[in-house]
Parts: sequence; structure tokens; C-alpha cells
Amino acid sequence: MNDATTSNDIRLREGSSIAQRLVVAGSAAAVALCFTPGLFTHDVLEIVISVVALLAGTAFVAAVMLTPAVVWIITPQEILIGKQRPFGKLQTRIVGKDDITGLQVPGSKTAKTRFQLAFTLASGERLMSPPLSDVTHVHDTVTRIAAQFDVPDVEAPINPLDASNPEMRVGEPVEPFSQRDIRIAALIVVALSAAPYAYRLWRGLPPQWIDYMLLPLGVIAAFGVYRFANLVTGAFWIIREGDIRVERLRGNGQPRADHIEGPDVKAITVDRRGRSEDEHCIVTIRTRSGRRFRSPRIGSRSEARAVGAEIVRRLGIGAEASQI
Repeated sequence: MNDATTSNDIRLREGSSIAQRLVVAGSAAAVALCFTPGLFTHDVLEIVISVVALLAGTAFVAAVMLTPAVVWIITPQEILIGKQRPFGKLQTRIVGKDDITGLQVPGSKTAKTRFQLAFTLASGERLMSPPLSDVTHVHDTVTRIAAQFDVPDVEAPINPLDASNPEMRVGEPVEPFSQRDIRIAALIVVALSAAPYAYRLWRGLPPQWIDYMLLPLGVIAAFGVYRFANLVTGAFWIIREGDIRVERLRGNGQPRADHIEGPDVKAITVDRRGRSEDEHCIVTIRTRSGRRFRSPRIGSRSEARAVGAEIVRRLGIGAEASQI
């Protein structure tokens, strides 16, 4: 499909490229093939495990390779939908402006800042678009599409990352764990470290050196849980015009806030923090003082780039520092 579109068009994509699919499918196939030798043994358990692993690998490869890539091009007069499976034929469909009678913007159940367009056609059919990539302009995009297709009463979704908000919010407000939960977690750590020692005593066996080592290590780990549990609550970013307020908790549960202003920023990048670029991308800010601030998880790389671009605009960061 031709990538050239006019400035009035909106392009939405879903699905990985063929190259990315081949890498993922090849990795899964290689892991599955590692279990092949088990088929030639006389151990029934090994044979069963090998068969299950090969079937699971085959199913995963088939799912990766057969899931279609979808592209929507929304113009002022129509929607062009292209769907293509790897090595398959491109299937296209055109939905005219007169065929559209309704528009909704349902949010994702797994990601609060991921939105799709749900068009209702005159025939009663409901079409779901790929996710909106520019999560910072969802309100403007929905308003524009509703106006060009003459769809009335379209309710814009609540979007904490929308650039129309005076304050963009990334993540959830941080709250300390209750002292009761922390004590329970610390006691569980102590119990787990003492379990091997108690088991050997119960069986009448002499404890070994590793059992003795686990006891003080468990106490140290329990103290760490009690003292620093609140550090794992993460951060909450409030992005305003001119600065970013980063809210976190100290180990004792007391709130802590840092402020980042444009002149403080040495570099801003979009990084992957997890296994998938479709779900686990964040914005990282490095300051001139050497500190590094990582945002809460945003979503796909395109969504994180949109947030990063808005941060660059609001803080007035120069091109030499931006690597978005």
C-alpha cells in the first residue's frame, strides 16, 4: 500500500512487519526444536514434554505468521482499509462517508491510554480501527473525524495524556503500602528462609551449612522489605507547561517530589523497558547533574514518542537534547 498521504489524512496501523514476524517466529521455532531429541528416547515423560513443546511452538509460530497487518487511511470522504497477511494478498475495502452513522471511542481494558475508533455503519456493522498512535491528540483527532463524517454526539474519552490538558499525567498517583501488608510480607520472607531448616529438624536430619546461611539472609531480606518496600511503588509524572513534577515515595512511605525544567535536561529518549516494543516503552530524561528519570510505562514506541514530543514542546528542549 502506498505510504503517501495528504496532510488531511489520518493513518492508523496495527501488526508487526514481516521482518519482525520472521525474527519472533524463528526464535520460537528454534526453542521448540530444542525439544526434538526427546522424541527419540524411551522415556514416556520426555516424549510427552517434547510433543507438547513442539505443538505449542507450532501454534505460536502459526499465530505470529497468520495475524494480519492492518492499515487504515481516514480521508475527509472515506476510510480505506487494507489488510494483509504475511506473504498473502492485500485485501482492501473502502467505507464511504455516507455509510457511517455513528462513532464511539472505547478505551482499552488493559491500557488506560490506548484508544480505538468504533464506527457504526448504516448496515449495522461495527468496525474497530487500529489504536490511535498519537495519544497526546486524541481529543482533536476524534473531534476532527466526527466533524468530517458529520457524526453527532461523539463523546471524547478521558485521556490523561492529552495535550489539551493543562497537566498531562503519566502513571498513577503513588500511595504507600499499609504497615500491616509490609509486616506480613516481611514475616513471609522470614518463614521462607527458615522453612528448609525447620523441615530438616522435623525429619530428624542434621541441618546443612546452607540452611544456617538462609536464616540470617532471611532476616536481612525481611529488614529490606520492611525498610524499602515503598520504593517499588514507582513514580507519577505531572507534565506542565515549563516543568515536570515527579512524585515518588521514600522507603518510609513519605512523599518525595522532584522538578525537571527545560534547562536541566541533557537528553530525552524513548526506551524499551520490557520484552515488547508494543507495550513496554517509556520516556527517559537525563539531567545535566547526572540524574536519570524514567517515566512510568506508556505503551508502544509510537505512543511513547508522542508523549516525548509533547514534553519537548512544553519544556522548550532544544534539538540537540531531543532523541525522540
